Amino acid sequence: MSLDISVDFMRKVERLQPDLREILYALLEVIEEQRQESINREDFHELKGVVKELAEAQKRTELKIEELAEAQKRTELKVEELAEAQKRTELKIEELAEAQKRTELKVEELAGAQKQTELKIEELAGAQKQTELKIEELAGAQKRTEEEIKTLVKEHRLTRQNLGGLSMTVGYILENEAFKKLPALLEKDFGITIKDRINRQYVVDNEGAYIEVNIFGCGEKEGRMLTIIGESKTQLSKNDVDAFFRKKVKRLQGLYQEMFLVLVTHMISSHDVEAYARGNGVAVYYSYDF
Repeated sequence: MSLDISVDFMRKVERLQPDLREILYALLEVIEEQRQESINREDFHELKGVVKELAEAQKRTELKIEELAEAQKRTELKVEELAEAQKRTELKIEELAEAQKRTELKVEELAGAQKQTELKIEELAGAQKQTELKIEELAGAQKRTEEEIKTLVKEHRLTRQNLGGLSMTVGYILENEAFKKLPALLEKDFGITIKDRINRQYVVDNEGAYIEVNIFGCGEKEGRMLTIIGESKTQLSKNDVDAFFRKKVKRLQGLYQEMFLVLVTHMISSHDVEAYARGNGVAVYYSYDF
């Protein structure tokens, strides 16, 4: 190639891409051949313009390549970031897979527990049915028991009425005997002379109300007037003594100058009842004293 070309031009050509460089060399060879046939300066200037355009295109290409290289670097960074994210995602997926396995085991355990619960419920349902049957049987028995209790209550009421009547009868008999025998016993034991007679009376209490006194009479001792106040009890207890004071004696206090208290009975409920009554100022007589 005998074409006169500057060193700077050749350097630029060397920086071209191989394909472009080969094309340029081929073009120069063509020009050289034509120059041998007579090339003018104007054609050479045109050739230089083409080379210049090619050089400019090469620069733009290199800039593009640099931009592509930068973009490639950014792409590689993104790929690395994506790779790291992928690794983290895979770890998360592994963790989720393990959690899923644990969940499945729990679900299996819960399914087993559910089956056991259902069996228990079936057992409880059977037991409930048996209980309901028992309740029905008990309800029937309860109805029969209630009917029997009603019958017993009626019989008990009749028995109480009969006993009450019998008790009243026994009490009246005891009191009637006391009316007859107490005057002599009180005179012999306490020097009390009975005026008129002892009987059963309704008297006015210290609140103006009438109360029944089973044994009532007037007597005299050493010139003092006494009012006999008493009751009869088939079986005398300490509670009967207290009730006598609460229901009769206290309600008559202040109405009579002096009261002489007496209780008559067939028997006592415990060995110390008589001593308890006498300790409270009450004379005690038994039916066998009459």
